[in-house]
Amino acid sequence: MTTPMHVSRAHGIADDLRSQITTRQLQAGQRLPAETELATRYGVSTATLRNALGTLQAEGLIEKIHGRGNYVRRPLRRTTYVGGWGTLDPRTAADAAQRVTIRTTKTTGTTEHPAALLARPAGTALTEILCITYDGEVPHGLARTYIPHDTASPPDALGLVADNAPHQGPAARFAVLTPPPAEVRETVCSRLPTPDEASTLHVRPTTTVLVITRTTTDATGLIVEAAQLVFPADRVNAVFTSHLLDNADERQPRP
Repeated sequence: MTTPMHVSRAHGIADDLRSQITTRQLQAGQRLPAETELATRYGVSTATLRNALGTLQAEGLIEKIHGRGNYVRRPLRRTTYVGGWGTLDPRTAADAAQRVTIRTTKTTGTTEHPAALLARPAGTALTEILCITYDGEVPHGLARTYIPHDTASPPDALGLVADNAPHQGPAARFAVLTPPPAEVRETVCSRLPTPDEASTLHVRPTTTVLVITRTTTDATGLIVEAAQLVFPADRVNAVFTSHLLDNADERQPRP
């Protein structure tokens, strides 16, 4: 049971650790002592100590890495997502510390969501490409891209790097189609992460994530790719550019 005294002591511990971080007594990237050691040092229970650490995690001052412990969080750089073709801006993606891991698997599309986005019946054979972008050791975003298996090219033909290989190009793309699509449709929303997303991105379940659901269509009107991109809201900027047409008639909404 949480009592006012426990809350007060948790706040006091958070204040002390926050002061050590802001005055750089605790350096960015430094591992904090074990939770049991900190609890003994402050004379509190492990539960009270974890409440204090949770406050600092929510403030973005520390992060808990599963199996490794709590670390003072390095200042996060925001990656820029350029809407319309799913590219990470070269100015934020070309840093040597940034890398992309790729995992390609075959799936039958038994769940309705990927098949429905592709306007295909459930059970359609799909190629799933899971991409996770890291800045150093910190995940900055993930994307699950689905392509009908009969139209998918091998990962090397798609311009995707091998698992765990650092990205070497001018920009890290979550997915690359050949030839370029005739139309890209993106729906943007914010929500809480799923348990799997929270674990993969190293965020708390209460952290807001930006979700971009993207479909690409070829010149015949066939949807050839569907993707869902998920970014912690504090790690990304999304930029969308509108190109206005000169002909006023062409600016009228299409039926």
